[in-house]
Amino acid sequence: MPVFDHPEFDHHQQIVFGSDEASGLRAIIAIHDTARGPALGGLRIFPYASDAEALTDVLRLSRGMTYKSALADLPLGGGKAVIIADPRRDKTPELLRAMGRLVDGLGGAYITAEDSGTGEADMRLIAEATEHVGGLPRHGAASGDPSPFTAWGVFCALKSAVRHGLGRDDLTGVRVAVQGVGNVGAHLARHLHAAGARLVLTDVDAAALAKLAEELGAEAVAPAAIADAEVDVFAPCALGAALSEAVVDRLKARVVCGAANNQLASPSIAERLMARGILYTPDYVANAGGVIEIAWQRRDDYRRDAVMAHIEGIGATLNEIFARADREGLSPATVADDLARERFRPAG
Repeated sequence: MPVFDHPEFDHHQQIVFGSDEASGLRAIIAIHDTARGPALGGLRIFPYASDAEALTDVLRLSRGMTYKSALADLPLGGGKAVIIADPRRDKTPELLRAMGRLVDGLGGAYITAEDSGTGEADMRLIAEATEHVGGLPRHGAASGDPSPFTAWGVFCALKSAVRHGLGRDDLTGVRVAVQGVGNVGAHLARHLHAAGARLVLTDVDAAALAKLAEELGAEAVAPAAIADAEVDVFAPCALGAALSEAVVDRLKARVVCGAANNQLASPSIAERLMARGILYTPDYVANAGGVIEIAWQRRDDYRRDAVMAHIEGIGATLNEIFARADREGLSPATVADDLARERFRPAG
């Protein structure tokens, strides 16, 4: 399997392929950059169609974590881990403990946490084999689940994007399409509803979709129809690559801001959005709330008010990105990448 010539390889520091015959573990850990500190990034369990597909995902996700931590001003680098498995069928305590041993073998260079296909209970099992785990309850917290903090950060980001893209200082009557109402998407939808937004929701889980739509008085549509919704804001909150050429050409929204990682199917999509007059909110800036909270959990001076203030700073960071993009005639994606690289790869 080619690694150094892989199109998503970006000077990654370390890539580890791990297996455990007894538990069936097949995993990849990618450490992108540790210039600012140890690499933090979640563990995704997904039934990838091939090892190559898993490698592509972990390379992209780990790189995004470096950029995310840099623009969130955290003393952390970027990494990610994936297990090639079906989380509903293959996830066992033995598999997770084996993953913990793999993480532990890296000596703290990589810190794992929750992601798609994993939850707090899984992190507890992994923590039986390694101390290098985030997203567990500490400092008196009832839960270590980062999703409420991620959602709040996306909500703050969306308000900034609406100001810049729609010229609105409030969300009353703003129509938002939320693609994916899992843990983060559902929290985001509730924040938007409380702020007066009108919602169009979709999810592959029809039961969860119907329940949330009824709770919030929202319109529910099939997953294939969400890109055609007559809305002001499109919020991708499911898996990555939601913004393909075909989807962008169908969008009615003038603003894109969501929680999903790696929303752009290819880098050129950012320019396509710009050409259509659609303001794109760089995903790794918008969705940094959970990482910020996990980073604070590692500190001895954890304070909930300080955590929330740090997360709300996402809006100020985006204000800077959007203003610079306007001045320089660039996509916000390009500006965000440049700002992040200035922080983790400074000149000289």
